[in-house]
Amino acid sequence: MIKNILLAFIPIFVAVDAVGVLPIFVSLTEGMEEKKKAKIIVQSVVTALCLAVCFIFLGKAVFKVLGITIGDFMVAGGAILFCLAITDIINPIKQRSAKILGGPGDEPGAVPLGTPLIVGPAVLTTSITIVSQYGLPATLISVTVNIVLAGVIFGLSSLMIKVLGEAGSKALSKVASLLLAAIAVMLTRKGLMEFIGRR
Repeated sequence: MIKNILLAFIPIFVAVDAVGVLPIFVSLTEGMEEKKKAKIIVQSVVTALCLAVCFIFLGKAVFKVLGITIGDFMVAGGAILFCLAITDIINPIKQRSAKILGGPGDEPGAVPLGTPLIVGPAVLTTSITIVSQYGLPATLISVTVNIVLAGVIFGLSSLMIKVLGEAGSKALSKVASLLLAAIAVMLTRKGLMEFIGRR
């Protein structure tokens, strides 16, 4: 069980990319009081958690209705994750989303921080895929821990930015995107192997 949690934790951690989102959180909450920042962090964590958990439970039911196998989703999910990873490496999508969906004058807890920045297509696709590999309990625990961890990182934003600097956080985000691309290739390979195994 612990091994499965650890194995499920890594791809979710990479997909969430809380360190990469950190500069955006800082820019969206710049000039706000600590109490308001805390409220936004709680709002973003609750939004992200509700969305991820609902998708994990409803996703498999939708698959059954539509006749989609986990192999189908692995190949499709792998392709989407690979595109997201490559796009983020070339032109950071998180920064673009932040500019479109929120600004310092708004309350960005639910959108864009909760979704799509903490829980977006990458997290949803990864979550529903690893359920079949590591089980529902391990996936739920990993998703919950990662989202709460993102909230903790946001809470320590001032310290984290001082330690990493904006350049450092961007560099870590690029490394996370590269790992996400590798995970996407792995998912596609496993999906194709499932197709071959059924024949």
